[in-house]
Amino acid sequence: FINLKDISAKDLRRILIDAKKRKKARKKLNNLDHDKGTPLKGKLLIQMFEKSSLRTRLSFFLAISQLSGRTLTLRPDELHLSKGGESIEDTAKILSSFGDAFMLRTDNDEKLEEFKKHLTIPIINGLSPSSHPTQILSDVFTVEEIKKKPISKLNITWIGDSNNVLNSLIAASIKFSFKLKVGCPKKYQPNKNMMNYIKKNKNKITIYNDPKKAVEGADVIFSDKVISMNDKVNEKKKLKDFKKFKINKNLLVYDNDRELYTGNLTVITGKIQENLNIEGKSLVHSAPLTAIAFDRGFLGDYGNYIVSIGLLLFAFSTAIAWSYYGDRAMTYLFGAGSVIY
Repeated sequence: FINLKDISAKDLRRILIDAKKRKKARKKLNNLDHDKGTPLKGKLLIQMFEKSSLRTRLSFFLAISQLSGRTLTLRPDELHLSKGGESIEDTAKILSSFGDAFMLRTDNDEKLEEFKKHLTIPIINGLSPSSHPTQILSDVFTVEEIKKKPISKLNITWIGDSNNVLNSLIAASIKFSFKLKVGCPKKYQPNKNMMNYIKKNKNKITIYNDPKKAVEGADVIFSDKVISMNDKVNEKKKLKDFKKFKINKNLLVYDNDRELYTGNLTVITGKIQENLNIEGKSLVHSAPLTAIAFDRGFLGDYGNYIVSIGLLLFAFSTAIAWSYYGDRAMTYLFGAGSVIY
């Protein structure tokens, strides 16, 4: 599971359908209770985090545990790989011998591809510089649950930088056939490869340098922080460039029921969102907070216990796919060492 664009729309939809069924079946279960049928019993997911992680680490642990599997987290500085004593090929052979799947959160896209080449077990992209597929697949699930309709019938807007999350959102727009407006300063538009991908697939994705035009008619607004983990930039200058792209009352017009979907745990200074006093029926959803449960006060009419949406599905979607295809996962797509989905 490396990039959404490499996976068929049919199979992505099957993952979401299965996720919905499993979530419903867990309604009366506690976080560590196992799913009926214990689909991943005896399976081990090996994880390696080269980038800092809290929510991803916890959500993967819970998701695999609920499916009766086990996780083992490796630190890069503990391995011979990081000290130059072992190649990726050698490391991949060891991982394949002991584990049933490997999840990598990395700042190197080439490393993901190299592991994919040499692993004989499925590999999951927990985050890379160019892609964040599990994040966006979980977002699609969450949006459809809240809006109670397929995302293909919604108008989606992105306000923010062109980063790995947007790359995956663009891929999702093409796979799930929804309209996407991207609002960002001109010099922060998607790169040439992404623009060619958009043109090649003739999708209705529009880039705006005016944020007000980008949010016009939007049913859901996605966002992320301006300064990402991979950025090596002048932070003050970049924040200044995005000054008009803050999501606040000046930008939003509350003319319909609207979801503001943010990818951060809190809305703080230095990110493109501002502290909002949301008026009317508009809601703010923070992706990490949807990981395990909401109380009635937070979600209002959406109930008091929602499991496996947002960041839990962040891991859950990949874990579900694993259980869905079982031992066939590694060969179902591209043969040995293939991407799991």
